[in-house]
Amino acid sequence: MAIAVTLLVLPLVDVVPEAVNAHQRSVEVVTEHLPQIWAFTLSFVVITRLWFVHHRVFEHVGGYTRALMALNTGWLLAIVILPFPTEMVASYPGDDRFTVMLYIGNVLVATACQAALTVLSHRDPDVASKTDPAGIESVRSALSAVALLALSLAVVAVLPGVSYYALLLLFLSKPVSRIWSRVGI
Repeated sequence: MAIAVTLLVLPLVDVVPEAVNAHQRSVEVVTEHLPQIWAFTLSFVVITRLWFVHHRVFEHVGGYTRALMALNTGWLLAIVILPFPTEMVASYPGDDRFTVMLYIGNVLVATACQAALTVLSHRDPDVASKTDPAGIESVRSALSAVALLALSLAVVAVLPGVSYYALLLLFLSKPVSRIWSRVGI
């Protein structure tokens, strides 16, 4: 996580010497780079959230398999790539459909890998902890996040003006999990 977050902040660090060389006031460094600061903050929160969930998943892992390692590598790749679409978020307007879809798609890939890790830690006896396997509630929650991110991506594809507001669908994760529980999923 530290590497990904460091990569996120590097473009912001680079603007300081540029501003000094351009004889800008210190306050202008911040005010003229608010989109980049917002993008950094957003991705810091997203990466931190993904990292905390990842940590919780591995609390229920008792063994390792090739499948677990492959999924974990996919998750790590999605996290390491996140600074690239984040920089695009800061550099292109919010109505740039490709940038919005790239960012949401990147988060979707990371979340899908994480959901697959959760399912594996729940169902695979070679992976699941013998004393504390992942519960079905964790699986429902993970799958809800994937479904809602996929829906967010589809909404942006069809209605590009919705932009990043499509991510607000993630607030429906708990209600979706409860509905799935009631219908036996």
